[in-house]
Amino acid sequence: MANTKSAIKEIRVAAARHERNKSVRSVTKTNVRKAESSVAAGSAEAQDDVKVAISSLDKAAASGIIHANAAARKKSRLVKKLNKTATAK
Repeated sequence: MANTKSAIKEIRVAAARHERNKSVRSVTKTNVRKAESSVAAGSAEAQDDVKVAISSLDKAAASGIIHANAAARKKSRLVKKLNKTATAK
């Protein structure tokens, strides 16, 4: 257990930050999953879903919630899947 006043406050701050980051991470994962499923299904709004997912990944990376390289990797894989289904048609 934390002994100093500053350590106790840091625990509170970290818990608040964790809650805030958890919701952003959840929304980002949801957007990525939705984009992947629409690309796999070949739906008409697949491109829009990918744009939304890329935007949420960029926002999460900009605020440090996920690593920048992880966001870039996920964006790259999404666009690669989108292009693969677009050329297959």
